[in-house]
This record gives sequence, C-alpha cells and structure tokens, in this order.
Amino acid sequence: MKTVKSFAEINQKIKNRQAVILTAEEVKLFIKEQGIKKAVEKVDVVTTGTFGAMCSSGAFLNFGHTDPPLKMEKITINGVPAYGGIAAVDAYIGATERAHNSDKQYGGGHVIEDLVAGKTLVLKAKGKPTDCYPLKSIVTEFSLKDLNQAILLNPRNAYQRYNAAANSTNRTLYTYMGRLLPRLSNVTYSGAGELSPLNNDPTYLTIGLGTRIFLGGGLGYVIDSGSQHSPETGFANLMVKGDLKNMRPEYLRGAYVYGYGCTLFVGIGVPIPLLNEEIARAVALTDDDLKVNVVDYGVPRLKRPILKAGVTYRELKSGQVEINGKQVSTCSLSSLFMARKIANELKGWIEQGKFYLAEAVEPIAKIGKARQLIIHRPEKSHGSNTANPKQSKEIQIDHSRCILCELCIAQCPEKAIYLNQNNLITIDPAKCTLCRICTKVCSVGCLK
Repeated sequence: MKTVKSFAEINQKIKNRQAVILTAEEVKLFIKEQGIKKAVEKVDVVTTGTFGAMCSSGAFLNFGHTDPPLKMEKITINGVPAYGGIAAVDAYIGATERAHNSDKQYGGGHVIEDLVAGKTLVLKAKGKPTDCYPLKSIVTEFSLKDLNQAILLNPRNAYQRYNAAANSTNRTLYTYMGRLLPRLSNVTYSGAGELSPLNNDPTYLTIGLGTRIFLGGGLGYVIDSGSQHSPETGFANLMVKGDLKNMRPEYLRGAYVYGYGCTLFVGIGVPIPLLNEEIARAVALTDDDLKVNVVDYGVPRLKRPILKAGVTYRELKSGQVEINGKQVSTCSLSSLFMARKIANELKGWIEQGKFYLAEAVEPIAKIGKARQLIIHRPEKSHGSNTANPKQSKEIQIDHSRCILCELCIAQCPEKAIYLNQNNLITIDPAKCTLCRICTKVCSVGCLK
C-alpha cells in the first residue's frame, strides 16, 4: 500500500500546530460520513486508549548503596516481596505479588501506585554478608524521589482481545475475570473495544519496537511484543516501559480481585498515524466488527467450551447478550470512561506539540501462537556420574564452560596454570598442590 504521508511530515505538522488529531471513536464517525480517502487526506493521527487490569506488570527499582554496603537478597516493600536476584540494590516488584502480612489485599500493584502518588514506603532488606557487602540488613523509609531509577516494565499489556466469561456451574466462581454467577447469570468481558490500541492497528502496521505511547499518565515506549503474544489466535499484546517518575496514580491503580488476588490497572494510549488507506481501513473498524467468544469458566481447562461465538463489543457494551435463548447481563472489567479520557488526553498532548510520533525500528511479529505447558513428571534420579571432587587427585577442567578470563592463571600461587598452544586452560600436575584456590576464584565453575 502506497504511503501518502510520512512520520516526519506528520511530526512537522505537529510542531507547527497544524496536525489534525481525532480519537478512535471520532475517526470512525468521520470515515462513516466522509470515507477512507478523505480521512487519509484530512486526518493525521488517531489516538486510542485502554484502561484495565494488566497482571503482567511491574517495576525495576534501584535504591542506591547503603554505607556500609548491603547486598539485598530478601526484599519487601510495605510488606510485599520484591525480587532481588539481579544486583546488590536492584529489585523488581511484580504487580500480583501479595503482602506477607495481615493485609492480603495489598500487593505489588498498590506499591507501584503508592510510589507514583509520592507516598513514603517501608523498605526491609536482608543479605548474606560478604567482604564487599558487610551489612546484614536494613529497615528504612523511602519515596519515589529517593530512588535512582524507577522503571515501569510490563511484560504483557494491552491485549488485542480477551474472551468473555460465563459460568455454567451451580456455584459462584471467583476468577481473574471477576465474579461469575452460577447458571449463566452474568457475562464479564475486558477491553475498550473500538478504542483499544491493537484493535485499531490489528496487523501492527504502525505499532512496533520503539513506538512512543501514553503509559500510566506519562511517556512510554513499546519495547517488543508481549509474553504469550499469539497473533495467530487473535491474542496479540505489547511489552511496554516508561519512567515511573513521570507517571500519575490516576492511570496506575493497584487493585484486588476478590478470590483471585492483586493486580494493577494500567492506562495505555497509542497514537496511530494515518499514513495510507490500509491503516485508515483498520481504524474504521467499530464495535460492530470486533467479536469475541463467550467461554465457560466452569470448566477448569485452558480450552474452555464456547457458550456463544462471535459476540460483538456492541452487544457486550449494551448490557445484555443472548445465550441459549436467555438474556444474560454483561459487565466490563475495564473502564471505558478512563479509556476515553486517555485517548482525549493523548490527543491534547499532540495538538499542543508536547508529544511527537516515533517510528518503529522493528515490526512486531505477525505470526506465532502461544503454547501450553505440558507437564512431564521427572524421572527419579539414580545417582550422578559427576566425579566427586573430594575423591579426585587432580583439578578437573570443564573447557565447555571456560570463558578464558585467566583469573585462575593470575591467582595460582604455584604458577601451575597456563594457556596451552590450543588456547585452553591447562594445569601442570607436577606443580599443582591441590590448594584449590583456582576452584574458588573461578566464577563460572569450570574448575573442580
């Protein structure tokens, strides 16, 4: 498809305050009235928005070093565990991690919201003392401004679509799709339909690695397709990142779903440049064109039976959908109000010249299907064939692991280790006293 406009041309129009920006809802009305060609001619950017629970979210935090230093291995923030297996004072707080105290409805998503809100939080950290990190533990208070870096990095956000959920059993179910009443008494769904980013660019013509976006009320970027990205089944998603210090709690809300756990509501808006007619036809899709299946969550399987196929977002948003001749109430788990607010705020940023488009440096994968984990029961161990170092009369070298750092050569007190003519670490048994210093300094474990 021939490109009519370029990113550079649109950005120049934004700079000159001449760009025409419409939200995804507005452009669909425009196209309905004036057509595809006129939309490409007149409209420069379409803004989208979505605001819903996005469990696969979290933040990298850097606390800075204590004095004396501490290698933080076990970390909690306001009672919520954070992963410290990165470096001495780096941690990742996941949105679904729950507090290990009495407040089981407080989790990582709430920590992130509290950080962005400027609140003071309690950090507890422990570590095994070493010569370079002699401190054992700390308890201290901190806020967002005290952190060196606070990067929101969400592995899987902004799903293109999500199956709607119902329950055929005789009991109420509590799921990540909310409270499902028995005997098909309600249907829950997620997503903003025709406002959602990937519903306006379903084949990723403009969204890719490096795309600049609205994220949590601040500036963010698409850094890849998300985990479980499954375009072949229509379940595409994005991996995104942004600086928490520029975000707002209005668009990052910690949440607790009863009977399921903690999560984080994330606000995302993606600008779609109208470069050609192919893109314009994609943004012309309405809630009448966007369909999902209603599946039975009463069946505890990944491949749940479909209760009704091809239900449109128009039907879902109407408040009722017919299943087996019965009118069933519908309700959304995400906020259409907030999605509209995001699309309009992003529109305002662009109109005011505060936000410029960024062309993707790489496209998002258009093929691929998420796989299911097949459970294989491990066989019982019948012992190891690995030689016992205590019974060995010489140092064993695993050349496949050796990275040739030569630290063992430098620290061998007997000068018994050298590089042979084939550039391999070699030990002279006549000089080696089995002091085992080389096995202690080898960081990759190739000497035993």
